[in-house]
Amino acid sequence: MKWLAAALGLVLLLLQYRLWFSSDGVSELWQLRSATNTQHEQNEALSERNRQLAAEVRDLKQGYAALEERARNDLGMIGRNETFYQVVPGSQRDAQQVTPLPPPPVRTAAR
Repeated sequence: MKWLAAALGLVLLLLQYRLWFSSDGVSELWQLRSATNTQHEQNEALSERNRQLAAEVRDLKQGYAALEERARNDLGMIGRNETFYQVVPGSQRDAQQVTPLPPPPVRTAAR
């Protein structure tokens, strides 16, 4: 009976060693949990992106406002009755030479 108890104790110790210190044990479990948490975060970010893209597709299908906005911002297009003005920033030297205009004269009403 002592031999059986000793053998069972030895088997228990070997299984515990394998559980805690082998590559198939608890350390792999922790790594897998970390990997699944990371994957869940990536999935949430991609789901949010998909929701935004779906909303944009819905806007493009339903009206011309989103389509016009995309054409203006991404392609630089303008409307038929619009005039395009491009403002080119000057150098700092040019900005220093510009003098401000005097205020307009104050007109009083004649009596």
